[in-house]
Amino acid sequence: MHPTTLPISRNRIIAIIATAAAGFSLAAATGNTGPAHALAAAPPRAPAVLPGVTRADLLRDDLNIPGREIIQTRVDFAPGASAPRHSHPGEETAYVLTGALEYRLDGRPPVTVRAGEALFIPAGAVHAARNVGEGSASELATYVVDKSRPLITLAE
Repeated sequence: MHPTTLPISRNRIIAIIATAAAGFSLAAATGNTGPAHALAAAPPRAPAVLPGVTRADLLRDDLNIPGREIIQTRVDFAPGASAPRHSHPGEETAYVLTGALEYRLDGRPPVTVRAGEALFIPAGAVHAARNVGEGSASELATYVVDKSRPLITLAE
């Protein structure tokens, strides 16, 4: 399977995020924060583990598939920053919000994904990401993963 990039309108993704944010605000205001509205336990802006890379978990919720969950995270890259080779126990879709990120999936040529484009990363695929733009870059990473395993496993 090859990574796939799809152009998605920036306005469309902003509308999707705004709709989700409104739903979470309503859930919080009404106290309905059970499994259907679960937010990640991480703080809104989790501390950086890598220099120049910060992650903010936005959503974590169980799916109707036993043992699977969806996680949505915003990842911000300072100019020139990179995430090392790693994998996830499920699929990832990376939507670039700003800037340009180069993704390297083992066994495949590098692909540069720019703001408004998305990339599919198959389950278990070892990959790395690097900001190749002149300024900061951000992605909205959506994972559908095995909840009994760590989200990120660094490759050797």
